[in-house]
Amino acid sequence: MLLITSVCSGGMAFHGLSFVHSICRPPSLLTSIKALTVAFPTINPRHRLLRRSPFDSAIRALASAAVSTASPVSQEGKVSAKAQWKAAIDFKWIRDNKDVIAANIMNRNSNANLNVVLDLYEKFLNLQKEVERLRAERNIVAEKMRGKIEASVRQALVQEGKNLKEKLASLEEDLVHLTDQLQQEAQCIPNITHPNVPIGGEESSVIRKMVGSPREFTFNIKDHLELGKELDLFDFDAAAEVSGSKFYYLKNEAVLLEMALINWAIAEVSKQGFKPLITPEIVRSSVVEKCGFQPRGQNTQVYSIENSDHCLIGTAEIPVGGIHMDSILLEADLPLKYVAYSHCFRTEAGAAGTASRGLYRVHQFSKVEMFIFCRPEDSNLYHEELIAIEEELFSSLGLHFKTLDMATGDLGAPAYRKFDVEAWMPGLGRFGEISSASNCTDYQSRRLGIRFRPSDASTILKKGKSGNQTPTQFVHTLNATACAIPRMIVCLLENFQEEDGSVVIPEPLRPYMGGLSVISPKAKRI
Repeated sequence: MLLITSVCSGGMAFHGLSFVHSICRPPSLLTSIKALTVAFPTINPRHRLLRRSPFDSAIRALASAAVSTASPVSQEGKVSAKAQWKAAIDFKWIRDNKDVIAANIMNRNSNANLNVVLDLYEKFLNLQKEVERLRAERNIVAEKMRGKIEASVRQALVQEGKNLKEKLASLEEDLVHLTDQLQQEAQCIPNITHPNVPIGGEESSVIRKMVGSPREFTFNIKDHLELGKELDLFDFDAAAEVSGSKFYYLKNEAVLLEMALINWAIAEVSKQGFKPLITPEIVRSSVVEKCGFQPRGQNTQVYSIENSDHCLIGTAEIPVGGIHMDSILLEADLPLKYVAYSHCFRTEAGAAGTASRGLYRVHQFSKVEMFIFCRPEDSNLYHEELIAIEEELFSSLGLHFKTLDMATGDLGAPAYRKFDVEAWMPGLGRFGEISSASNCTDYQSRRLGIRFRPSDASTILKKGKSGNQTPTQFVHTLNATACAIPRMIVCLLENFQEEDGSVVIPEPLRPYMGGLSVISPKAKRI
């Protein structure tokens, strides 16, 4: 039996699960009644053949952030030690730009402690100098013992060398511990922020675009819960008995609608050159961390699996981000674009209230995610491309929505800039988020070790010859939601309901539902 547990205090347990206070499929798709005819581009296997070289000693700092040292739980229930992976951080850059970093931390409401980082770095430098001094002394002693010397002198040198060795071993151990502390604190520093991002909380976010207008109803409208009950589309009560709150069964036409949305989103996005993927839904905690989430932090959204270092994914962004981990890509192969289907699992810690009822906020859901690896100079352009794809998808369904440039206080640690899409949900009487698109620059790639080698004909070497190759660079990564299924179902049911209780299916989805155009009320049994 798979048990999911919390390694921190305060987890809220239910039905064999507990919400881990930290960040953090495979149903076969229902065969589409209209077969997909899109020609999917193939994934080049050579992307896996080139492996990354060791990290450079001096790398810009702010692309690395927010990683905790995950400690798996032993069978005795005690937390066992685990080696901490290292992010490539330029601590000198942090020290030399401390005012800029401090302002960024404040604007983003980050809990990173810059003063602790600077203090630890100063201690690290001093300790490193002492270690290097002792190593030099040890080498001098060793050199003195090479020639012919008197026995008494040799004995004194042996004793001096022994003393230096013991002292050096102790300081080197201290240096390892100090390095781990420094890494852990410095990794909490968030990504830098695009200069045009508005400063402040979510309320300071700026509307970039408004599409459509609210539908005017001539009858009393219902929310998706009432519609779903009357149309026999889902069952929350049975799911609560089986799994707990915020789980659900989809039924009848709702099942067809979910599968239609998945196939439609994949087909439409694939037309833009994105390669389809179905991803793993259990990943290593380190991969979750390297993507910028905290599997074992407070109020996490990630489920961790007991007695392992694995987590359930909260988004396909995580496994897709890791697909080229520790690789050197060819510039000619960039950009790499993926459209990925997966189930997503989120604890939704702290979520409550009527705004989170029904399908709007659940623990398990299906999602189609877009992801791009590109050259640094192209990431802003592809960010605009992603939001344009989202807007086209939602416009084609006839939704009324707005696109926002999210303020600094609403950015997650990896995001350089984030656009959100909020659609009008008449049953809820408000706009609700249905999608986002984030440019994470090199924040994730520096941690995942994903580089590319720029094309430069002058540096091409003949086989067997040595020489300097063009230095590698980190790619930029971007992610965006093509379709978050439950919230899209909320939008469709509430916006396209009719007075007789039926719901009209938007035309683009009908071919994927066998031509079904209306979800009609079921005949009542006598």
